[in-house]
Amino acid sequence: MTKRTWYSVSVFLLCLTGSGGHLLGQEVGENELPATSEYKDAVERVWVNTYGNIRISKRLFWDAQTHFRFQETENTPFLGQMAQIYNRHAIGYIHSKYFNVSLGGVLRLNFNTSETPVDRNLVPEWRIWHQYQFAQPLENMMIYHRIRIEHRWTQGFGEPSDYTFRNRWRYMFRMKIPLNDHKLQPKTLYVSPEAELIMQSGKAVVASPMEDLRLTTTLGYILTPRLTVAAGLMYSQGQDLDNGGLYKQGLTMRFHLYFSPDFRKVRNKLPEIHLSD
Repeated sequence: MTKRTWYSVSVFLLCLTGSGGHLLGQEVGENELPATSEYKDAVERVWVNTYGNIRISKRLFWDAQTHFRFQETENTPFLGQMAQIYNRHAIGYIHSKYFNVSLGGVLRLNFNTSETPVDRNLVPEWRIWHQYQFAQPLENMMIYHRIRIEHRWTQGFGEPSDYTFRNRWRYMFRMKIPLNDHKLQPKTLYVSPEAELIMQSGKAVVASPMEDLRLTTTLGYILTPRLTVAAGLMYSQGQDLDNGGLYKQGLTMRFHLYFSPDFRKVRNKLPEIHLSD
């Protein structure tokens, strides 16, 4: 086993066991693997997300998502400036009230949040994504398992910059637990803990297979059968793409709006389904 391969395996195992250390008073080159892992300071973010599940037919729905993501800067802490705008869309198929699949595309606009001057302050990112979501009732709560696979093309802010292709492999476990009622229905306040692991692969991924580990707790309120609002706090960490020994951290406030319009005739509607993402 080569030295670089050994470092890659070691960093991955350190990440899984949580035994990564910190470098003190030592400068690490951009592509030089450190002797021990180093955690960067946590970056503060605010995400405002909308999720629309629009029924098209008995089995088909349009998954329409728009996300506005802000990130702190040196001059503007916490809220900061616009970092990304997501437009994620897909056509979904409802197999049953407990399983659905989706296939679609993403256009993400990436804004430069660094104080360092760059050639371009805005670059597009393209993705193709497919998703498989399972819902499981347990007493008065719901449990969700979500598998999402993304094929993404990214580029830097320098000019010229070629696109880099990577795959993302995502698994999310989430629960919805009612707090003031015996089930999830209108006027119900609920708490939703979730954990998502995001792995990545591709030629550019040498020693950084774990892109992100996200731990979130959300508090939500069901206004009507078609409208829900929620807010929560997420802690995340993941390996830097250019150096697998460096770990990024983030603290993110997340605000969500879920809407599910259905314009079909009543007699054509299926029973209530669990599509909230």
